Amino acid sequence: MTFIESYIEENKERFLEELFGLIRIPSISSLAANKPEMYRAAEYWKQLLLNAGADRAEVYESEGNPVTYGERIIDPAKPTVLIYAHMDVMPVDPIEKWTSHPFEPEIRDGKIWARGADDDKGQSFMHAKAFELMVRTNTLPCNVKFMIEGEEEIGSPNLGKWCEQHKEMLKADIILVSDTSMIAPNMPSITTGLRGLAYWQVEVTGPNRDLHSGLFGGAVANPINVLAKMIAQMVDEHGHITIPGFYDKVLDVSAEERALLAEAPFNLEAYKEAIGVEEVAGEVGYATTERTGIRPTFDVCGIWGGYTGEGAKTVMPSKAYAKISCRLVPNQDHEEIADLFKEHFESIAPKTVKVEVTSLHGGQGYLCPIDLPAYRAAEKAYLDTYGKRPVPVRSGGSIPIISTFEQVLGIKSILMGFGLESDAIHSPDENFPLEQFFNGIRTIPLFYKYFAEIKVS
Repeated sequence: MTFIESYIEENKERFLEELFGLIRIPSISSLAANKPEMYRAAEYWKQLLLNAGADRAEVYESEGNPVTYGERIIDPAKPTVLIYAHMDVMPVDPIEKWTSHPFEPEIRDGKIWARGADDDKGQSFMHAKAFELMVRTNTLPCNVKFMIEGEEEIGSPNLGKWCEQHKEMLKADIILVSDTSMIAPNMPSITTGLRGLAYWQVEVTGPNRDLHSGLFGGAVANPINVLAKMIAQMVDEHGHITIPGFYDKVLDVSAEERALLAEAPFNLEAYKEAIGVEEVAGEVGYATTERTGIRPTFDVCGIWGGYTGEGAKTVMPSKAYAKISCRLVPNQDHEEIADLFKEHFESIAPKTVKVEVTSLHGGQGYLCPIDLPAYRAAEKAYLDTYGKRPVPVRSGGSIPIISTFEQVLGIKSILMGFGLESDAIHSPDENFPLEQFFNGIRTIPLFYKYFAEIKVS
């Protein structure tokens, strides 16, 4: 389809300039002070969609951050693809670890470097430009709807309700998402499973004020010491999570499916070298790729308390805190797991302290059957672009709203990601290879073509 290559070549500099305008908006959803930036991003997306050829595009209010919706309906009898993406990004801390400013995108070594370069501004922007390409070349074979939200990085707490309120407007045959990754730049893959998530903040309180560690040390429990001991009890020596009832609904993956998953190329030595560790760790009896795809996890995401400034201060803190998450596999209910953790963690606390567990957010896991028409269309599209049939993989990550879409809208999602593990999403020096960015724009129109053909055949 040479018209795709021609259009990309003629417009590639403009594409990047427009993407950089979006990236420069510091739309960090976890910072309340940045809410005006969320509206800037929403309006930017509205204009992008209108310029690309949407019949209409509007910024909608939700109970949290805004949602941008746009659509082009070419024929109500034709299939409809609903694009889901998010305009919000993760915080940039620690800022000193960035080589260049996170909101001033740069191109170096064939990559875009910036917060949101991949997750999800770069990947979502591919859909806007693929849509524009199809409209301008009169090759759009389906109706298209866009739903761009501003709270994905904080668990999409308000999008489910927003979807309930706009179910009629959001009717579609499939939801298309690019917020995942591929195995390698020469090895395409389609994410067929996402893990769920449960996330808490824990507060441990000891004495009613900070105490002198010499006068009170040894006689009064130190909340940090207690918290550390409690956390240490949550995973045993076999990497097994000790919360009672935690594994009750975990479905064992068959030996046949485990064998299929093992066919995906994976170099353990290269993996360890890339992240700078001598040995991997995790649940006994499972390979590294299984630990990150088909098994649940328990992780402390942050822990603090007491004096952390420069030099020494002999203090026994009054309080200690931790942020804790569990990645869950399909069939585990995040609300049930949230309650199980709270009950167990508070039950193991000694009487020397008080413990309060607050659930922050969570979401269900998701599985995509590989016999869906949309999966077959995505498979053929990747094959055309990359010359290889994509491998189905289960991601260790979570996109909680995907399972909500199925529950609320009754629509399956297909996860066509173009990111790479090396893109450092959520970390300093996030990046996105230009080749992957443009390959996304090449591949997405092919998905539409094959999806329309399969649906009408």
